Amino acid sequence: MDFVIGMLPESVRNLPTHMDFDGQRRAERIFQIIIVLFAAVGFVWGYICQQFSQTMYILGAGFVLSCLLTLPPWPIYRRKPLPWQKARPSVDEKEGSTSQAAAAPAGKGKKKK
Repeated sequence: MDFVIGMLPESVRNLPTHMDFDGQRRAERIFQIIIVLFAAVGFVWGYICQQFSQTMYILGAGFVLSCLLTLPPWPIYRRKPLPWQKARPSVDEKEGSTSQAAAAPAGKGKKKK
């Protein structure tokens, strides 16, 4: 996969691909509203025309519209980024050089007879 990403132009690789938690909630809500609205309109129109296929076409159009509005990480979904904590030093960094001495094998320096 890294090979494919490496072939993309720099402008495409720099596009943001994340969505914050509030944006995820907003996208889910928009998706639900669009689907329910198009399902209701499609049901009514299909009932008037007596064609179930019309209902499915309208519902499919709502699905495509909701996918276009909610799947890409539009800027509206990145308004409240999560503040990350600073990284804590690892155990090795705390111990410093004492960990190197402890990591040396105990049998080193002994000769076999």
